[in-house]
Amino acid sequence: MQGRLSAWLVKHGLVHRSLGFDYQGIETLQIKPEDWHSVAVILYVYGYNYLRSQCAYDVAPGGLLASVYHLTRIEYGVDQPEEVCIKVFAPRRESYDMLGIFYDNHPRWIGWPLRKDYIAPNFYEIQDAY
Repeated sequence: MQGRLSAWLVKHGLVHRSLGFDYQGIETLQIKPEDWHSVAVILYVYGYNYLRSQCAYDVAPGGLLASVYHLTRIEYGVDQPEEVCIKVFAPRRESYDMLGIFYDNHPRWIGWPLRKDYIAPNFYEIQDAY
């Protein structure tokens, strides 16, 4: 099901895939990684001037990672601003590379523990613990 923003992007020749609407009625679009920068600029010009959140998740073990952006159109005097969700699927890219978050005095993980293909080092399952 194509939404208003998706129709506008098609009208202007911008490649994307409509993923429908989420449970709150927010339009969700998929953008190719190489198109993200130009689409982000165009969405900003279109009025989506606030990045409400950015997160990432592991789609499948050894598969793609998804970077998810929730953009909001903030306007004076508008109680219910328009929102859009953009998903960019990329091969094994980390969210921290995009956000630049570092934690002081935090124990360093070996590998990326939020990935579905992660195997904890030195992990031994406790069996018959009683």
